[in-house]
Amino acid sequence: MKKYLSVLLIVFSVSGLEAQLYPASAIPDSLKQNADMVVRLDEHVTEIKSPGHITVRERHVYTILNENADRYASYKTFYDKFTKINYVNAILYDANGKELKHFKKKDMQDLALEDGESLVNDARYKTGSFSNHSYPYTVDFEEEDDIETAMRIHGWTLPRSVRISMESSRYSIIAPKDYKIRYMMINGNLPPVITEKNDKLTYSWEIKDLATIPDEPYAVPYTAYEPYMLTGPSEIEAEGYKGSMLTWTDFGKFYGSLQKGRDVLPNDVKAKVHALTDDIPDPEKKVAVLYDYLQKNTHYVGIQLGIGGMQTFDAMYVASKKYGDCKALSNFMISLLKEAGIKANAVIIEAGSRPDDFVKDFIYDPFDHVICCVPLQKDTMWLECTSQFLPAGYLSDFTANRYGLMIDDNGGELVHTPAYLLKDNLQERKVTAVLGDDGVLKVQSQTSYKAACQDQVEDFIKSLSKEDQLKNLKSQFDLPTYDVNAFDYSEDYSKRLPVIRESLNLTVTDYAQISGKRIFINPDILTRSKVKLIEDKERRLDIEFRDEYCHIDSIQITIPAGYETEARPENIQLQSKYGKYETRIAVGPDKIVYYRKFERYSGRFPRTDYAAVVKFYNEIYKSDHSKIVLVKKS
Repeated sequence: MKKYLSVLLIVFSVSGLEAQLYPASAIPDSLKQNADMVVRLDEHVTEIKSPGHITVRERHVYTILNENADRYASYKTFYDKFTKINYVNAILYDANGKELKHFKKKDMQDLALEDGESLVNDARYKTGSFSNHSYPYTVDFEEEDDIETAMRIHGWTLPRSVRISMESSRYSIIAPKDYKIRYMMINGNLPPVITEKNDKLTYSWEIKDLATIPDEPYAVPYTAYEPYMLTGPSEIEAEGYKGSMLTWTDFGKFYGSLQKGRDVLPNDVKAKVHALTDDIPDPEKKVAVLYDYLQKNTHYVGIQLGIGGMQTFDAMYVASKKYGDCKALSNFMISLLKEAGIKANAVIIEAGSRPDDFVKDFIYDPFDHVICCVPLQKDTMWLECTSQFLPAGYLSDFTANRYGLMIDDNGGELVHTPAYLLKDNLQERKVTAVLGDDGVLKVQSQTSYKAACQDQVEDFIKSLSKEDQLKNLKSQFDLPTYDVNAFDYSEDYSKRLPVIRESLNLTVTDYAQISGKRIFINPDILTRSKVKLIEDKERRLDIEFRDEYCHIDSIQITIPAGYETEARPENIQLQSKYGKYETRIAVGPDKIVYYRKFERYSGRFPRTDYAAVVKFYNEIYKSDHSKIVLVKKS
């Protein structure tokens, strides 16, 4: 009886421990400060069983402190023909660590992945969530997957941000003893703990107790200071294709092997190529003509099928269907150029306006997009084959100024796409305005946006209806109540750097402040700075300005008759390593002429520069919001 009672006590004792996992009271105060959520445990284990088979186990335990982090109580996991989800376990705990609810893989919704772009996609996902509004509470998500390819091995990024702190993050790789493990820790030198069991080696790392990342203006990305791990396989295999990732050349050979034989064009398209280009002696013009043919006869549709999304649909498919994804359209363009006798290459690249820092000295796969590179005798042309309107040779900030892997006959070679610099990225605005003695301002504006300055405008006019464009314009400017009477956009893609021209007609109510016989008016009508910074003597992160550009405003304001200048801002010239700013003001009997030029330089700067950055930008803000005082003549 005593033995039986002892067993019961042990069972109850263990159950009591299990019923109080991750109590919120155990979180150090330092991790709660400025946090909406604390990551109690983030664990990722990759087991390499062969070049074509890996098992991944992960666990994520989050204590949610307030409603701002409720979205982390949902869990989503993806799968396709290469990935099998073995299990998912999810548990909800109260503040004391007592289990309230749970769900498993079978309880989750199973949905097709619709990314808004892909016409065909063999990926699906499962999703489940908890709902709890008694804070704090904790969610515990655990999953295991079998993946029938080892082309990509999940790296290690610490799970914290501006409002998220972290108790523990663990990362492990398990592999046969004779398998070459490849890893590189960036911004740190934490050595792995290596253990051996059953002819396998386990490499493990752990980092503990990290507070939230400070929310600081113009902060460098986490890749500039936060420890993270890049990992990559040494051998790769998928659906019978085998290769190596020991060098960039090897990786390029593997990628190239997936595309072999997929550049054959139908006879009618071959004939069209020759009809379009045989009489053109200039190779650059041939490229532009064939790029125009591609844009007019195909369109982008995502087709997320194939070997890890890496193998293209062939040129015959694109010629027949008139559509393709980035791989297929780039391959089709390369096939057109080949028929015209021009050599071109696919470049796999990371797309997006804010790519991560690229590490040249480690072979890995951060790439998610394909573009076309055409090396010519005097120049290299870069083609974004998913665009139906960009000029030949212009990439936009979607893929400009970054490394990619060019696939050639010898394998792969790192290349760098062109950067659009200060001299390229120009916004030039000319404004004529008439001020009534009732304070109403009639404005006519003509603006030219060039290169990277036109990228956002191009997205604005291509993605929004006229009605939505008008709604956007009605809230775009830092003005009192105003009406948009008319607007228009025109595109000039005749040269390599694209230009968009904007015409606006506005009526601004109460633009000037009238006080007795005085009128107060801001001569900077449409391009005022919105950047007003607060001094921070405890600045922790370095500073980055990614984009460089030049904005020029030339403004002429006709003022009511019978007024003269009582006070006006001084002309200003500011010069720093962050940029250059100048203004000039001339006031005549019936008009104000105002000139503003701002050059923003790109670069990374030490955090000790922040006081100088604050001074520079706040002086610009003050100048942009300065006013002229007009007084009625007696």
